[in-house]
Amino acid sequence: MPITIADVAARAKVSKTTVSRVLNGKGELDESTAARVRAVIDELGYVPSSRAVGLARGRTRVVGMLVPSLAWPWIGEVLQGAVDVLETERYGLLLFTCNRGEESMRQFGAQVSAKSFDGLLVIEPEGTLDYIATLHRRGLPVVLIDDRDQTSGEIPSVGTTNHLGAGSAARHLLEIGRTRPLVISGPERFGCTQQRHAGFASVFAEAGHPIGADRQFLGDFTVARGADAVHTALASGVAFDSVFAHNDLAAIGAMQALLDAGHRIPQDVAVVGFDDIPTAAHTQPPLTTVHQPLREMGEAAARTLLAHFEGTPLPNRPTVIPTTFTIRPSTVA
Repeated sequence: MPITIADVAARAKVSKTTVSRVLNGKGELDESTAARVRAVIDELGYVPSSRAVGLARGRTRVVGMLVPSLAWPWIGEVLQGAVDVLETERYGLLLFTCNRGEESMRQFGAQVSAKSFDGLLVIEPEGTLDYIATLHRRGLPVVLIDDRDQTSGEIPSVGTTNHLGAGSAARHLLEIGRTRPLVISGPERFGCTQQRHAGFASVFAEAGHPIGADRQFLGDFTVARGADAVHTALASGVAFDSVFAHNDLAAIGAMQALLDAGHRIPQDVAVVGFDDIPTAAHTQPPLTTVHQPLREMGEAAARTLLAHFEGTPLPNRPTVIPTTFTIRPSTVA
């Protein structure tokens, strides 16, 4: 049977409250009594519940993280960045997904009510922003990661330079002589989609090559939609010499559709994605893409939360980590 705090109290001939005070360093205790309790703890091999000790101290040393799904290909990088920081500082991570919709959120809400974690990192599951904002207003420290530009600064966030990143993709295509890009966007309601579209389109417009409506396709960040957009453009006779997809999965779908149709990449059509997920370096040909600092974003969000626990106010403006541009053979042979 596991050793309990009652066993320690009985052997040391003190109350359970006294044992708890010794464990938590609280209250005025006679040093000889405290020494006797510590000796019994060592003798019995008692290991207190880290959660119970944390709650007694007013801190669980656990951070919650809410994400839409672990199936998103870039979430692993963000998660690893956060975990690296939390483990270094001896914090645990309690991970929640929304795979089961309302049921998942009910389970998450129960853990919030139980105060199972000290603060929350969020990659926003769609439709949960108002709820997350309410939790934050009620006192739960929250930091958003890749917040889609929807919070107006109410919730602290860590993001990246979507507008500038897309602009770098546009300049690269112009530099290699591609002036008729096919653009496969993300969902219109996302702030990152709006920023990437504006950043890319503005560079082409300034260069005298505005992007016509016939070369703009609404996507959903999936491989299938990337392929569908290219199939539709080819069937409609739309002339294009390059593809810019708002994420790597759509770019991978576009590449496959081009290759299936007999087009060479990059000789006939150059392809650029956005994210730089691990798969991007291993496509055929490897994919040129805008590199999102995913791991760094996770690290920065975790550091922001931990600093707050130590007394630093949460920032009232987004933390922005810039994108970089990674050139691979999908644009330069």
